[in-house]
Amino acid sequence: MCGIFGITVKAGSMSTADIMRLTDRLFCLSESRGRESSGLAVFGPKNISVFKDKIPASNLIRQEEYRRYVNIALRNGDSGNETACLPHSIAIIGHSRLVTNGSQEQHGNNQPVIKDGVVGVHNGIVVNDAALWDKYPELRRTQQVDTEVIMALIRMNMEHAGSIENALQETYSHLAGSASIAALFCDMEIMALATNTGSMYRCRSIDGNVTVVASESWILLQLCKERRWRAIFRPGDILQLKAGEACVIRLVDGEHLLFPLLAGGPCAAAIPRSAKREIVDESPRKGADDFSAPGPVRILENEFKGLAPDVDSIRALRRCTRCILPETMPSIDFDESGVCNYCRGYQPYRPRGREALEEFAARYRSANGETDCIVPFSGGRDSSYSLHYVKKELKMHPVAFSYDWGMVTDLARRNQARVCGKLGVEHILISADISRKRRYIRQNIIAWLKRPRLGVIPLFMAGDKQYFWHANNLRKRMKAGIILYGGHPLEETFFKEGFCGVPPRFDLVAPLIDKVNVALFYARETLLNPDYLNSSILDTWGGYISYYLIPHNYLRLYRYIRWDEDVVNSTLKKEYDWEVAADTPTTWRIGDGTASFYNYIYYVVAGFTENDTFRSNQVREGILTREKALEIAFRDNQPRFESIRWYCDTIDLDMASTLARIQAIPKLYRQESK
Repeated sequence: MCGIFGITVKAGSMSTADIMRLTDRLFCLSESRGRESSGLAVFGPKNISVFKDKIPASNLIRQEEYRRYVNIALRNGDSGNETACLPHSIAIIGHSRLVTNGSQEQHGNNQPVIKDGVVGVHNGIVVNDAALWDKYPELRRTQQVDTEVIMALIRMNMEHAGSIENALQETYSHLAGSASIAALFCDMEIMALATNTGSMYRCRSIDGNVTVVASESWILLQLCKERRWRAIFRPGDILQLKAGEACVIRLVDGEHLLFPLLAGGPCAAAIPRSAKREIVDESPRKGADDFSAPGPVRILENEFKGLAPDVDSIRALRRCTRCILPETMPSIDFDESGVCNYCRGYQPYRPRGREALEEFAARYRSANGETDCIVPFSGGRDSSYSLHYVKKELKMHPVAFSYDWGMVTDLARRNQARVCGKLGVEHILISADISRKRRYIRQNIIAWLKRPRLGVIPLFMAGDKQYFWHANNLRKRMKAGIILYGGHPLEETFFKEGFCGVPPRFDLVAPLIDKVNVALFYARETLLNPDYLNSSILDTWGGYISYYLIPHNYLRLYRYIRWDEDVVNSTLKKEYDWEVAADTPTTWRIGDGTASFYNYIYYVVAGFTENDTFRSNQVREGILTREKALEIAFRDNQPRFESIRWYCDTIDLDMASTLARIQAIPKLYRQESK
């Protein structure tokens, strides 16, 4: 989820100036995986010095104090020639952070993390960190970030097991979730690498004296292709550290010692201890951290009671006699039997079958274990199950892909870590400029509140649609044969375009005229509400292009196999201890930070949400009775105030005043039904 990198340089092999250039380049290439903070640790002859700040890597490396820090750290305080090769070995680890556990405002949460003589960086999420702190009370927790417990366990196990190899094996046997790490030690001249997902690559220079490490093969491939570095590194020398593997790089000679993370597996030769080095944090504005364990923010039961939907009026709505769609659905009409046009035009869901899927998968399945497909991975239930199915049932070799635009919840990230860690699947995450994306959302919601139109609500989610572009680009980049997409037909909705004046198309293929009409609707609303002409406009246009215009040539898994909610939920809970939300009984949309907010608007103003269309499709398929569908939809439509508060806090909106303004919007349902 974050970007980590490393460099080892044997004495007499590279100059200070070139090491700084190499570090800068790896920092910039790793930034796509996280932009919320960044940091570096340099292992030198006298100490391990750390420098980190709550800014993106591209900003960090331009700071004068950072440049001075690296120069001093590399040259060990000497004032020699920057172009001369360093007379001592050097190791560097760096981190570009996507914030998960622990705010970047607390200095100790940012990486590299310093703990008990270990300095480490971590990509992933340890989902059982709280349980591990409880299990080992002798280990003192000082930060919220989960990385701290990994480093504490490694040090504790080194003292008990006597070697770094055994210590890493023992540590990983206790971790749940995903963890790819690089670590330096105050008392050993090594860099240790380990991963349980395979999100770790290394490349040794042609002369064997320099090693570079990164979270993705693409990062090292880009480096190898650049004119400055292609005489030093070759693309053919890039090697993946497979899921369940570890590597120790000896600084004295640059040798790589590989061993499995399976406890009790064979180890490399024991690494001797060396004289202890001091660990020094040279970071600016580091301040003092007051540790407080993270905890959930609970909504008081009656805090927003006055902002609840008008349930009596919603229950009184006329609904289809076959499904549960209400009269407020765009373009709906009922025949003499009370059956709606959505039911009359519905095309039954007829999967092509497992045999057809196997035949298709066989065209792309890798025979040597190399990546053969990309699975878009939101962390929601359907993408999680799809990743499971592709890996376990189809026996393919996927890479999971996520695009984080700032609205992926911590719950979704933890579930991503659970699934990828258990499956041993590499997870490539591309991070947008999250603070900017959140600012765009805020601007558009404030504009929308001045002229609220239900057809414009998808504008709030325009920033996530670039994931289609990134998915296509990643497939080309990794030379993967196919993208396997986990969305299923039963969750398709028509009403979002319907509120733009576009009639429903029951074949699920939007013709060009509908795409044009959606664009014209948004253009008209922008003319009528110029506040939409804000700094988000180019990002919004990019989202429209990615969603409507670029190719989506994906293998859609559930066009071949039947989607079964019970199978999906039971598999995720049994196999992966999949986490559910505290504020709703449903497992659908709980990883999407926007869903609770926009569904609140639809429910308050129109009297229905995505739940009604989803459950109506299940009724049409004979999966649910109409009565059961009504019961479930009513239950799941209850406002998720805790999630809405997270959403409003995240984009800096006052929740109470925002919901009050939504309540003031004229309702589409009959007022006399009150």
